[in-house]
Amino acid sequence: MELIARGRDADVYALDEFRVLRRYRNGGPTGLEARLMRHLAASGYPVPKVYETTDTDMVLERLTGPTMLEVLAGRPWRVAALGRMLGGLHDRLHALPAPEWLPRRFGTAGDDRVLHLDLHPGNVLLTEQGPMVIDWCNAGAGDPAADVAMTIVTVAGAEVPQLTARLGRSLFLRSMRKGCATDPGGRIREAVEAKLADPNLTPTEAAWLRRRAGGRTD
Repeated sequence: MELIARGRDADVYALDEFRVLRRYRNGGPTGLEARLMRHLAASGYPVPKVYETTDTDMVLERLTGPTMLEVLAGRPWRVAALGRMLGGLHDRLHALPAPEWLPRRFGTAGDDRVLHLDLHPGNVLLTEQGPMVIDWCNAGAGDPAADVAMTIVTVAGAEVPQLTARLGRSLFLRSMRKGCATDPGGRIREAVEAKLADPNLTPTEAAWLRRRAGGRTD
């Protein structure tokens, strides 16, 4: 099989022109992830089709198009529009009540919504049919503010060496906030602490998060 993408905990292989195999290196919540993706697709949210699963593998619809992250790198003039697009994807997702079987994270008093909890530009594919959201292994039920906060913490803490890229990242996050109806302010500190538990963090990312956990989180 041809390896076409490699993430922090899974690899993606091409099976044919219509399907890909997503394989977790150390196992993953494939059954729950597939159930949620089917639920979201039935609700009209843009996710790839799920064909079959095992304990480590998911056979998914093959999507054609770059990630939002790749477009940001190659077409920086689109940064504001793409930020607003990501904010809109949050709003569309958070309009969906969480099913009872979805694990609760960052819970509310009784109005839990579906949360992706890793909805960053690398997990959005820009296809001819529109943006499609991938990688639902961290999803849960809870407060939309936590979902937006996790995106902000993930994007803000990522290693970006160039000054121009860092400036573009700031504009992207401001545009995402403008394009999203949810105020993440009350959940930023919790998002920082949750992100610190990610075993895939680089030393630079972990150091940035520890500084935020000990100081300002606005």
